[in-house]
Amino acid sequence: MKFLLSYLKSYKWFITVALIIKTAGTLVELAIPYILSHILDNVVPTGQVRLVVLFGACMLACATLALLGNVIANRMAARVARNTSYRVRHDLFERILLLSPAQIDAFTVPSLESRLTSDTYNVHHFVGMSMRMGVRAPMLLTGGLIVTLLLDRNLTLVMVAVLPFIFITVYGITRRGIPLFRKSQGSVDAMVRVVREDAQGIRVIKALSKIDYETEKYDKANRRLVEDEQRASITMAGSNPLVTFFLNFGLCMVILVGAFLVNRDLTQPGKIIAFIQYFTMMSMAMLGITRIFVQYSKCAASAGRIAEVIRTEEDLRVAEQGAYPRRSGEPFLVFDDVSFSYLGKKDNLSHISLTLEKGESLGVIGATGSGKTTLCALLMRFYDVREGGIRLDGQDIRCMSHEELNTRFGVVMQNDFIYADTVMENIRFGRDISDEAVYRAARMAQASEFIEQLEDGYNHMLTSKGTNVSGGQKQRILIARALAGSPELLILDDASSALDYKTDARLRRAIREDLEETTLIVVAQRVSSVMSCRKILVLEEGRAVACGTHEELLATCDIYREISESQMGGAILE
Repeated sequence: MKFLLSYLKSYKWFITVALIIKTAGTLVELAIPYILSHILDNVVPTGQVRLVVLFGACMLACATLALLGNVIANRMAARVARNTSYRVRHDLFERILLLSPAQIDAFTVPSLESRLTSDTYNVHHFVGMSMRMGVRAPMLLTGGLIVTLLLDRNLTLVMVAVLPFIFITVYGITRRGIPLFRKSQGSVDAMVRVVREDAQGIRVIKALSKIDYETEKYDKANRRLVEDEQRASITMAGSNPLVTFFLNFGLCMVILVGAFLVNRDLTQPGKIIAFIQYFTMMSMAMLGITRIFVQYSKCAASAGRIAEVIRTEEDLRVAEQGAYPRRSGEPFLVFDDVSFSYLGKKDNLSHISLTLEKGESLGVIGATGSGKTTLCALLMRFYDVREGGIRLDGQDIRCMSHEELNTRFGVVMQNDFIYADTVMENIRFGRDISDEAVYRAARMAQASEFIEQLEDGYNHMLTSKGTNVSGGQKQRILIARALAGSPELLILDDASSALDYKTDARLRRAIREDLEETTLIVVAQRVSSVMSCRKILVLEEGRAVACGTHEELLATCDIYREISESQMGGAILE
């Protein structure tokens, strides 16, 4: 919970004022039963109606002040809870965006989603509840004890006798509840993962008639969550009944002992009525404290999960310049004996070496799982190489800041995304890019023709994931996004798989003619997409088996020749 306190520190003065108001309101509320006792025992026997009305007005004034104090303090508590959860969500979301792909894989996307939603909600709920009841409940409890001691020590001892049982009950149950709630949040992660996967693959599920299968898979995750929540809830549910039992038992004992004392003229009836009211207040306070501990159990588990992400250290730090000295006179892009493994066991890329001059083009081709996408991921430093190095303009990319490195790229990935906004904004993507640059990029990407035919043109609203355009149209919008920033280095990772050969050829011609200074890397399954590249790298099981022009590879590389002949009979198409 130290993590949460660090966020509350900035509101310490605001919280202090709220607590003072809450304290004043609670103290005034504690005075009401005492005034009633005084009226019954001391004022009523005198028969002076004026005094009864006067003290009754005092009770009404106390009730009004208590109401105002609680309302103001509760509104302030809501404000602190709202602002704190806002900052926690902001910092968590920002940190998630800064996580490396390896760290995201470790946390998993569904887990990060549930931490950003249900966990932050638990934090919000606890902060608000603790400020609303965290002062009032303990003050009602301690203040009630103090006032009742002043009224009658014997009756107070009867109440105090049950308090140790209540504290032991609350402490024991809360201690067991925290790990159970942490486990239930893990089950939420699993359920979110199933929902996320099914939402993304709903068309495939329908096409293959697997609705029943996916429903059963969801039910398993849902039942597991229900079981975990049930264990946690059953454990925590015992606190309220047990606390209520002890409080009711204490109340019964107070009434019995009080009746005995009144019968012997050792106390007065007004004090008994006041005791019952104070005991009711203290009962509600204890139940409030119990609810706080229940919510604390949830918040502690959630805050720990949130802190785990926010406190995760950056694993792709910028290295000192001296660690990898700059090499002058090198080509623009150099892969220097690069090896990499995702799991640290078997290499996914082994001893890759290649060079590209500025403005040259490289095609990367190979079977599925050969390492094509991994090569691009290393170039953009989504992961660090295990051996060797990658250099741009003679500078190792590990010595470049992420902003300096990433702004040099334009990229279209295999699983790129469209978000719910206009075509214009999807291409601009929050960058300072003029409308003319967007139009130019759309023309190069062969997207302008179909965009202009849309009802609202570039202001046409796209749905999330671009479900209201075809696969080929979506790919051309994504390519336009990559081209709009006039990148130094353009990566097209299987970016034309949904394009017909004619459109693909026009796209490649436009890039060659309009982006002469841009270094191009094309990752593809089709020979026609890479055959015009200055160099073509053939990968097989993470190793470079050949590198050359289309004609050279047809003559010297059996793997490339087989791919070419299987796709187009070895013909040269444009």
